[in-house]
Formats: sequence, C-alpha cells, structure tokens
Amino acid sequence: MMDRRLFLNGVLGCSLAASPLVTPVTLASAPWDTRLVVLILRGAMDGLDVVQPYGDPALAKLRRTLLTGPENGALDLDGFYGLHPGLTGLKPLWDAGEIAFAHAVSTPYRDARSHFDGQDLLEAGTGMDVPRAARVDGWLNRLLQDVPGVHSKTTYAIGVDEMLVTRGAQEVSRWSPDARLRLSPQAQRLLELVYHDDPLFRDAALEAIDITQRLSEAPELAPVEDAPMMDGMVPAARGKTAARVAEFAAARLREDTRIAAFSVNGWDTHARQGTTMGRRLGGLANTIGILREDLGAEIWGKTAVLAMTEFGRTVRENGSKGTDHGTAGAMILAGGAIRGGKVYGDWPGLDDSALYQGRDLMPTRDVRAYAGWVMRSLFGLKASQIERRVFPGLDLGTDPGVVL
Repeated sequence: MMDRRLFLNGVLGCSLAASPLVTPVTLASAPWDTRLVVLILRGAMDGLDVVQPYGDPALAKLRRTLLTGPENGALDLDGFYGLHPGLTGLKPLWDAGEIAFAHAVSTPYRDARSHFDGQDLLEAGTGMDVPRAARVDGWLNRLLQDVPGVHSKTTYAIGVDEMLVTRGAQEVSRWSPDARLRLSPQAQRLLELVYHDDPLFRDAALEAIDITQRLSEAPELAPVEDAPMMDGMVPAARGKTAARVAEFAAARLREDTRIAAFSVNGWDTHARQGTTMGRRLGGLANTIGILREDLGAEIWGKTAVLAMTEFGRTVRENGSKGTDHGTAGAMILAGGAIRGGKVYGDWPGLDDSALYQGRDLMPTRDVRAYAGWVMRSLFGLKASQIERRVFPGLDLGTDPGVVL
C-alpha cells in the first residue's frame, strides 16, 4: 500500500492546478458594446449547497451535517432559497438586482459522471451524440466565427493549455499568469481513478489540494479592514491568484475586448464539504467583486457574467461529509445587464420519486439555453444561429428573461 505521507507529498507538488493562478484567460474583441465573461467552475460545484432550497422539507433530511437554511447561516433570498454564507459578499448584488441563479440545470451529459468528459461537453457545447474525439472546437469560438468584424488582440505569454470553450478556427488572444506548477494530464487521470476506487487515497488527494489552496489563496482571501466599501459590498482583497486573473480580464474588457473566459477550479467536494465550500465561494465572490469594481459602473452595466459547472452533485451527503458526482446543479448569472434578484428555473423537488436515478437533482432545463438567451439578448444573435451553430441540437425554448 502506498504510504499516505508519500502520496500527499506527491499530490501537493501538482495541486496548484486547482488555483486560477495557473489558468489561462482567453479574450476576444467583437463589434458589440456589451461584454460577456464566462467562468468555468471545474470540479462540479454543488448547486444545492450554493443556492439552498431550504423550503423543500426533504433537504434537511438528505443533508444532516451539511447545514442548510437561514437558521444555519444561509442568507434568505426569497423564502424558499437561501444563499451559502460563503457568498455573503455578493448579497448586495442580489439586493441591487445584479446577480441571479438558475437551478436544476445541466448539460446533456448523463450517467458516466467523469470530470473530463463532463467538462469537455460543457465547453464544446454539444450533445452526447457528438463523440469526444469530434469535439474539436468550443461554443464561444463558434460564436465568434459567425460574427463579422471579430478580431483578436496580440497574443500574450502562454503558460498553460488553452480552454476548449474558446478553441477553434477563430483566432483569440491568450494570457496566463506566471506559474511554476501544474497538474499533468497523467496526474489528473490518476486522481480521477483514486477518487472513485479508494476512499483513503481520495481523501488524501483532497486534503493535499485543500492544504495547498489554503496556503496559496490565504493572502488574497484575507479581509481588508481599511478598504473602502463599494455600494455595501465586502471589499475584494487583492492577491496574486484569482484576483490577478480578474484584474487582467477587467482591464482588457475596459478596452476593446468584449468576451473573456477563464476557469475557477477546486469544486470537487467529496469530503469535508462543510469546511471547504466557504473558502471556494469566498474566492469566487472576490473574483466577481473585482470584475464589478474594476469595470466601473458604466461597463458593468452592460456586462453579463456566466459561471457554469460540468454537473451537479448527489442530493445525499456521503460518509466523508461531502457529496459525490451528480447530474443537475446551479449556474450563477451576474452583471449589470442581468435581471437579478431571482432564482430561475422549475424546481423538481427532492422527494425520492422526483430524483434522477434516485440519487441526483432532476434536470429541468439545459444550462446551454440560459447561455444562449444571454448571447441572443446581448449580441443580437438569431435563435437559429444559437441552436444550429453555437449549440448544435439545442432547443432554446422560451426566453427566461435573464437579460434586461
């Protein structure tokens, strides 16, 4: 049996890949005045923990140690949903109508619950009828290919691989912060196997990643006591990882760039979710807060931020006080262009009979439909463009009205 300390040391050396410090930012300019920021939340964010349907009586029975609801610190949103306290810094955006959530959403991905396949499908924007080997471009790149007048800016230093969501025939600019360590594809596959085949190794890997993230993120997540508040928001502390990425993206969006995409990692919460989720959400709140502050009121007013994840997590917590890979989850929509202060979507319920395969939140809408309606409203795309070209095979359905 592999020595646990040796395993921890080995994983620790590559676990900085869970930090946005080693994540590229992809940028594109376009002939619009509106802005779109796409955040890929890698690792499968637990939407049931982030936007807690505490009004569903089954939730408390399914999650006995993952405390939910206003009586356990969640911020009440509408009498049915509560916001995880890790996103306290974004509550003023909710009150101002600048952030919303869509619940019970998913990609077409079903049943296998692999991070790599799930993320590929999310970024490719296709259905499962398209084999993984055929997913050669991403939905943001296909969007740009269909728009006249699109051009890229000068290419910046490249430190890591590009994101599939922006890969394709249309050239886009790329930039990455300096990074010394990264998680190799081989190590990723090893951890994927470890997570599911051996609980001891799974928990050890998560512990190593968590330790490293705390060490690398602590300076940027520490509270700034003397920083001025912006419209009541918790000030976003400025550090060297996620903050640096957000600052760079905002600076470009203030100029010619119209679309920015980057990822925020570390959402795989198989163990100790109650202690790790708050830090992850605090970092995400800082990222969105920095975008809002650095863009300024005028540009933020015509910006939409979409935070999407590959799939949700099981409705029941596991024996490690975490949750396993599921199906439907939640997405976050923020920005001055968003009609916020609302949780969108049809709630399917958490009774056993309402669950997908008896274990997961049932999807009631394709997450691509929300992204498609945002692009249709922001950029004036035709529905046929979105359904046939950007998200081939998608039925947009009725307009949920998420854009002002």
